[in-house]
Amino acid sequence: MSITTTNHPLRPQDTELARLWDIAAQVPDPEIPVISIADLGILRGVAFEGNTVVVTITPTYSGCPAMGTITADVVDALKREGFENTRVDLVLHPAWSTDWMTEHGKEKLREYGIAPPQGMSRRTSGPILLNLAPPTPVTCPHCHSTNTKLISQFGSTSCKSLHTCKDCFEPFDYFKVH
Repeated sequence: MSITTTNHPLRPQDTELARLWDIAAQVPDPEIPVISIADLGILRGVAFEGNTVVVTITPTYSGCPAMGTITADVVDALKREGFENTRVDLVLHPAWSTDWMTEHGKEKLREYGIAPPQGMSRRTSGPILLNLAPPTPVTCPHCHSTNTKLISQFGSTSCKSLHTCKDCFEPFDYFKVH
């Protein structure tokens, strides 16, 4: 897997912490193995507390079933590099957003056949805005057509919706903006 870790906006400048980040950043998402947890935006930080490495991750949604696997994979990756004492903290606030995905990660999704999120989440504080405009068509990751149709609000996981392309007739998941 080709992962860009050295230019991630959350990667620490401190050499030792950057090394920890780079190790944890190599862990792939178990549901979408072509994208790393760093490029997906769920790796939020690394630190030392005494002699314990603390890795902070935020799930894509609070009930994400992959968190146990990701936690174990992060601990295993750090152990392989000699860090025996590791703790992974799950942080739910602020909630994960597709805005945290890297462009590299979005391209990896597209290459894998999953349409990456289009646009920003428009997070604001206060009331939630209601948008009555027709949704922007989702671009097919196979043929790049926007002549697509929503089949189901939920795809292979809760964070994706299922679409089909009216031009190439291929079904595909779309990683929903949130």
